[in-house]
Amino acid sequence: MEENHFKFTNAVVGVPLFFVLFLWFVYWLEIRFGFDFDDNGILPRTFSGLQGIIFSPFIHSNIEHLYNNSIPLLVLLAALFFFYSKEAIGILVYGILLSGAITWLIGRENYHIGASSLIYVLVSFIFFKGIQTQYYRLVALSLTVVVLYGGVVWYVFPKIDETISWEGHLSGLIAGFVLTFLYKKPEFKKVIKYDWERPDYDPSEDKFMQRFDENGNFVNPPKPEIIEENQIEIDTFFQSNSNVVYDFIEKKEDINEKNESKSES
Repeated sequence: MEENHFKFTNAVVGVPLFFVLFLWFVYWLEIRFGFDFDDNGILPRTFSGLQGIIFSPFIHSNIEHLYNNSIPLLVLLAALFFFYSKEAIGILVYGILLSGAITWLIGRENYHIGASSLIYVLVSFIFFKGIQTQYYRLVALSLTVVVLYGGVVWYVFPKIDETISWEGHLSGLIAGFVLTFLYKKPEFKKVIKYDWERPDYDPSEDKFMQRFDENGNFVNPPKPEIIEENQIEIDTFFQSNSNVVYDFIEKKEDINEKNESKSES
């Protein structure tokens, strides 16, 4: 995969905006028509709670909860679709399902709602995948994520804040880490512009490198050997100091034919 793999597309902006606007639309439906979607969240270890695996990321308890999730989602989804464009949809879908399933298994007996588990999926995947690739751009992205959202790791532990679903956060962190192994590590290679960047490059055959000695000092190349060609001796019998001039005379038959053609005309 070459460096031009990272390209800005409409999905980098369009998908994060659409996803976040959809979350606000769902919350607007609750406020406008008096719906209560909390019952559609994840209720651990119950059959009815399985629906929350799909619906819970789109449900929020209040506008502050929704606002706190919107900004990180915009940033992280944009980074995901820019740096991992081919894997982005799969990570988004499987991240929601896997983190929801883990929450359903380990969560407290309460409804778990909100897109914060997806945020932890994205933080975990972007961080660990960037470290695994050892590619400088993705490693830099991982470090940026740590700087911006490194503090969220505290909310995967219980009793930090009883009002939040630390189980959902922990599930998202685990799901993102698992997805780094499910998706093949992208191979990045730099576009070769110079001969010395090739793996089979031999400095001894490079004309420029031959101008330097073992200590790196510039030296003149050795003078090429002049090979004298053996001159062929010509017998003096065939040599002459005077110029030889040749005259070309037409054959008699050709002259007669020309005369006959003239007489006919």
